[in-house]
Formats: sequence, structure tokens, C-alpha cells
Amino acid sequence: MSPSISLERYQPYLLGLLRIVTAFLFLQHGTAKFFGFPHVAMFDGLKFFSMLGAAGALEIGGGLLLLVGFLTRPTAFVLSGMMAVAYFMAHFPKGPLPILNQGEPAVLFCFIFLYLAAAGPGRFAIDRG
Repeated sequence: MSPSISLERYQPYLLGLLRIVTAFLFLQHGTAKFFGFPHVAMFDGLKFFSMLGAAGALEIGGGLLLLVGFLTRPTAFVLSGMMAVAYFMAHFPKGPLPILNQGEPAVLFCFIFLYLAAAGPGRFAIDRG
């Protein structure tokens, strides 16, 4: 029998990396909406006091908090709910399957954030203290 390799010791590091990468990807949605970077044509002329504007504010604020790992659990919980609402408002009406209604990113963000709310920030976080 070959010796098993345990990756368990890397769990806090991988959790921290998951948080950082997810926050970076999420933050880009907000910067695209508010600052036009990266440029996404559908956000041209976005009104700040709109549903998309509110989403952009949460994406920037929540993305930054998660990126540095500050207030990770409550921030991730709020963002998980935001992504569930986004899925059911914007994607589900086009059909129930995420692969067909372009809702896969919303579903993944929702469940990653829910996991972070339960698991905490992992390594490389201000909260880690």
C-alpha cells in the first residue's frame, strides 16, 4: 500500500487563496460598472442610483473587504445573498438551468461566498488574528 499524501495542512492557505482570487474576480464587476475598467459595453451609461449601481457598490466594497480579509464572514454572507437575488432576478426568468441562462457565475459566487461565511477567511487575512 502506498503512503497517502495529506494535503490537509495546506487547507488554510488554499482557503485564503480562494478568498483572494474570488474577491479579485468579483471586484472587477464593480470596477467595470463604476470606472469602466475593464470596459464592459453593457455598463456604458450606468446610473449610479439604480439596481446595477447598488450592485456595483457592493461589488467594490465587499470585494475590497474580502480581498484583504476584513469582516470576512458577514461580508461574504451579504454577498452570497446578493448573488442569490441576482440569479433569481436576472437569470432564472430566462430558464431554470444556469448553463442556459448565463447564471453560472452568479451561482458560483453565491456558493463560494456562503462557504467563506461559514469557513472564515483562511490565511493572508486581517481577520485571521
